[in-house]
Amino acid sequence: MTEHVLPTHTNSLGGVFGGQIMAWMDLCAAICAQRHSGAVVVTAGIDDLTFERTVRAGQIVRLTARMTAAFRSSMEIFVNVEGEDAVAGEVWPCVSAFVTFVAVDAAMRPVAVRPLVLSTDEERVAEIAAHERRASRLAKRKK
Repeated sequence: MTEHVLPTHTNSLGGVFGGQIMAWMDLCAAICAQRHSGAVVVTAGIDDLTFERTVRAGQIVRLTARMTAAFRSSMEIFVNVEGEDAVAGEVWPCVSAFVTFVAVDAAMRPVAVRPLVLSTDEERVAEIAAHERRASRLAKRKK
């Protein structure tokens, strides 16, 4: 996704609201999850966010989402956000996070999703790490 930062997206200092970036991340990840699952999806969680550099009014926000793992009914999506100054030709890291979605039916019951097809060693390593993060998230929920 690509978003142009308008004054309505910014705080009194001219930087984009963190909540606006989070909303765009959620939307970008949801599109990715829906495309994979072929179902309606709901956000189950988002991992830690630490903003590296702001994006200002008039600049561009570039969001990229990719599946890292598919579980029974949930999916983990990695979202990377970059800022861009198209006039200066500069691109910089803004924030990234893992977002978890659950595929649901019309009654909001979880539905199974198809497995993720892994083609590269990088994808296999990412899936292993996703399983570890999932185990950690589930352990925290039980406490």
